Amino acid sequence: MVVASLGGHVVASNTFDPKSFLATANRGRTVAAYRKSGVIFSQASPADAVFYIQKGKIKIVVTSLQGKEAVAAVLDAGEFFGEGCLIGQPLRLATARAMVESEVMRIEKAEMVRVLHDEPSFGERFITHLLTRASRVEEDLADQLFNSSEKRLARTLLLLANFGKEGGPQPITMDISQETLAEIIGTTRSRVSQFMNKFRKLGFIDYNGHLQIHSSLLSILLRE
Repeated sequence: MVVASLGGHVVASNTFDPKSFLATANRGRTVAAYRKSGVIFSQASPADAVFYIQKGKIKIVVTSLQGKEAVAAVLDAGEFFGEGCLIGQPLRLATARAMVESEVMRIEKAEMVRVLHDEPSFGERFITHLLTRASRVEEDLADQLFNSSEKRLARTLLLLANFGKEGGPQPITMDISQETLAEIIGTTRSRVSQFMNKFRKLGFIDYNGHLQIHSSLLSILLRE
């Protein structure tokens, strides 16, 4: 609450700050730290909360009845996940796992519904997130349908390096395995190894303790 004096009168103003809400644990909100590979929630577990990444990187993994895994999404700090509970999804459709040391806020379903209803500024931020995610899903689908494995790998590396965002591309400081890259783009580890070696020889990537992605890798996506 902000208290101000106007013409001798005391005026109280409740100003909602989405950033503060997502940065502090309070009513219906808890924050937990996860080590690399730590599980935030598992596939088929109850869907009763929405999550927000304060720090780190989370991957969403779907496992088939035969035990085969596929990475459905890679999410960065500032993104929500687990929104399915808001539309009545009773069980999780995927597993959420930390790719690096991460800090994640858990927002109980009832509290998420309340703040979306009561605070328009938060609702706007959440809608922006949903629209951005929907656009990304469409791009991912088109990528899977029309692009080669080589192009899908190039796009994934550019996204992981924050290409197109302020300050990007940046070194990929997390230890991401070729197996994980293969799961993301839907191919084999041997194919990923082949493409990574090709990208290195062409000067599109470097490895010096961290994977360095160069803007020139974009030429792979632009090639017919």
